[in-house]
Amino acid sequence: MLWQRGMDPGALAGLAGTRTYPLRSSFKPSYNMAVNLVQQFGRHRSRELLETSFAQFQADKSVVGISRQVQRNEEGLEGYREGMTCHLGDFEEYARLRRELKDRETELAKQGAAQRRAAAADSLEKLKPGDVIHVPTGKFAGLALVLDPGLPAGRSNGHRGYEYHDGPRPLVLTAERQVKRLASMDFPVPVEPLERMRIPKSFNPRSPQSRRDLASALRTKAGHIVPDRHRRPRAAAADDREIARLRREIRAHPCHGCDEREDHARWAERHHRLQRDTRQLERRIEGRTNTIARTFDRIVALLTEMDYLRGDEVTEHGRRLARLYGELDLLASECLRDGVWEGLNPAELASCVSSLVYEARQADDAVAPKLPSGRAKAALGEMVRIWGRLDALEEEFRINQAEGVGQREPDLGFAWAVYQWASGKGLDEVLREAEMPAGDFVRWSKQVIDVLGQIAAAAPGENSTVARNARKAVDAVLRGVVAYSSVG
Repeated sequence: MLWQRGMDPGALAGLAGTRTYPLRSSFKPSYNMAVNLVQQFGRHRSRELLETSFAQFQADKSVVGISRQVQRNEEGLEGYREGMTCHLGDFEEYARLRRELKDRETELAKQGAAQRRAAAADSLEKLKPGDVIHVPTGKFAGLALVLDPGLPAGRSNGHRGYEYHDGPRPLVLTAERQVKRLASMDFPVPVEPLERMRIPKSFNPRSPQSRRDLASALRTKAGHIVPDRHRRPRAAAADDREIARLRREIRAHPCHGCDEREDHARWAERHHRLQRDTRQLERRIEGRTNTIARTFDRIVALLTEMDYLRGDEVTEHGRRLARLYGELDLLASECLRDGVWEGLNPAELASCVSSLVYEARQADDAVAPKLPSGRAKAALGEMVRIWGRLDALEEEFRINQAEGVGQREPDLGFAWAVYQWASGKGLDEVLREAEMPAGDFVRWSKQVIDVLGQIAAAAPGENSTVARNARKAVDAVLRGVVAYSSVG
């Protein structure tokens, strides 16, 4: 600070000692900005300006550390490449064949495990009370009597298509008199009933005597049965042509006969992992470089598709968009273009415009907002329909709302309150019906007034009823507490 007479040294020291905060750019290209830039500078120069913006500088600056890591990785890859060099041939090619073989074997093993789990769940689904089974594994392996098949409520035996996490969980009585609820992990292979037994109606699983008697009957009934050992099905890898081909190529490769093959393989695996990590870093760099300019290109492409731009020329529709500022600038322009607000009186127009600015603090999809009837309600519905068309276009042109670019859905939650207010209703009545604090009502009303002023300036035609009613709507909303707070 430049010294001047009367300066307070204490205040200066306080400023010098104040904590500093990082400055983050919130700059995002918009439709209005795009047409204004193209109109003033043309597309090429506009793109250059965006590439030199502070927002792009920050995005590019974050890439510096990643680039340094990529450089270090490249040096490490060179060292690993030397470590896996084989005098007999191209070991990188040999390592690739080994990885392909391993990946294929892993894929087939997962498929086989999934098929076995599905077959086991299917067999459990078919169990009925009174079936004698052999539990293959787990703490309760051995003979057991099914008391309850453990299907979800409302599912009968043999019913297919149920969805739940653990599959059927049969309740069984073991030969050791224990009543237990089993899980799918106890059945890695399908299970078949070995025998059938009648469960007495008087059986009580909580009664030690009932469990003792029924377990004794189970041992007597099924004691002579020797359960068949479930043969593990032949591995799919044994008959897979791709695996057979890869094994032949591996055995025929020159590096397969190298005495230091496994040492080279360890270096090759390290090289592969580091190369994979480096590619991920490079993709991150690509995603952060020139992000502002790329977004601008997509916006320009969409506006060209909608006839707002023709090369470096801004069309009549584009000049209208250039006068509309706000988060839903393109939606407002399309409403003017399609004549959605023609024929609305000032209060109805104010209610429609409110959906362009209002955002509820908390979404409540369970309660539909109260809306004006007649023309205003129809116009609001048409606005939502136009937004749906724009949303589909933005998805087609990869304009991402999550990045702060694009048109959010219009919020109709303030439409009734501003309609009542613009129609001359008192503040107490409006606030009571809207269930909104006075401060929020005033704040949103001011934003509605701002957009109404933009629409009055942008509406096509000197004698446009929309422009005339927009000015009347400003006067209707700018009264009472709204006008007082504006003056204050």
